[in-house]
Amino acid sequence: MIYLDNAATTYPKPEQVYDSIMDCMKKYCANPGRAGHKMAMRAAREIYDARENIAKLFNIDNPMNIIFTNNATDSLNLAIKGAVKEGDHIITTSMEHNSVIRPIKSLEARGISNTIVNCNKEGFLDVNDIKNAIKPNTKLIVTTHASNVVGTLVDIKAVGEIAKENNILYLVDASQTAGVYSIDVKDMNVDMIAAPGHKCLLGPQGTGILYIREGLSVDILKEGGTGSKSEDLFQPEIVPDRYESGTHNTPGIAGLNEGVKFILEKGIDNIRLHEEELCQYMLDKLEEVPNIKIYGTKDSKKRAAVIAINIGDMDSGEITFILDSEYDIATRSGIHCAPLAHKTLGTLEQGAVRFSLGYFNTKEEIDKAVEALKEISKNN
Repeated sequence: MIYLDNAATTYPKPEQVYDSIMDCMKKYCANPGRAGHKMAMRAAREIYDARENIAKLFNIDNPMNIIFTNNATDSLNLAIKGAVKEGDHIITTSMEHNSVIRPIKSLEARGISNTIVNCNKEGFLDVNDIKNAIKPNTKLIVTTHASNVVGTLVDIKAVGEIAKENNILYLVDASQTAGVYSIDVKDMNVDMIAAPGHKCLLGPQGTGILYIREGLSVDILKEGGTGSKSEDLFQPEIVPDRYESGTHNTPGIAGLNEGVKFILEKGIDNIRLHEEELCQYMLDKLEEVPNIKIYGTKDSKKRAAVIAINIGDMDSGEITFILDSEYDIATRSGIHCAPLAHKTLGTLEQGAVRFSLGYFNTKEEIDKAVEALKEISKNN
């Protein structure tokens, strides 16, 4: 199979990711922080090592400010719902995934209002619109770093500066960028970052991270066992224990750690340049397909390696089905859990076929995908 669905989950993973998960399961898969025996201590060391390596990616001084979650959705819910209270106001954009929009909309029932700033038809955000949406009670700004539909990049540093100037918290959904694009939390004035482990960080499913800035306290969504201060009937205040009730996904975190170490070894700039080159190559080649509609900017330096297309008035789901069943090419069609983004792009009714490229894809695979699209266009 030619796998071009990396925006959902990256595949394949580096070999050491698979090996580390199996090694953990076989040799030290005990409860970290819950005992003093060798296996538990080894598991705890692996988890701390993962925090340290993730912190390096984002220029985070204290690795304990990295919270492990189940996925980016888990992280976003914790960050959004934990940062605001009744009477507060949230600003977000029309290019967000439902993992941002739904938690924000659910808070309306708690008396927390929101403004959804519209992006343009290519998915770009005018940061001045963020500034103009600020109210006296604005507590939180939430933006994606790159659209999961068309990859359009947000200038998170510019948004971070606006947030800092106005004493507003800034949460970045880095689901499509963490591990490919450099994010410096201090330089960019980012208070919280949510990311999945199973996408650009090259880890397994069931892993996610949330960075919470030093000194920022976010209300918790669950309480339970942490292995620390067990004599206390209330949740401990120390971080990360405050946010990490229950047994960790130790094999998953071990795999995530190896994915992050792979990124650090290869160099995040090298990974980004490779994906930019592949993206530009595909954008240029797609112009050869009759009746094609390509959404978003044609400049790969202004978008992540996520490309959405349609062919004439064909149903996007039909194209994905043909690509899979006749050409063994994996893509994703529909509205990608981002209805407001598709409304912004004008594709809400038709949806779109999404090709999302990863570090392990090649130009030869792109050539085959483009040839398949030419045949589909010719035959329909």
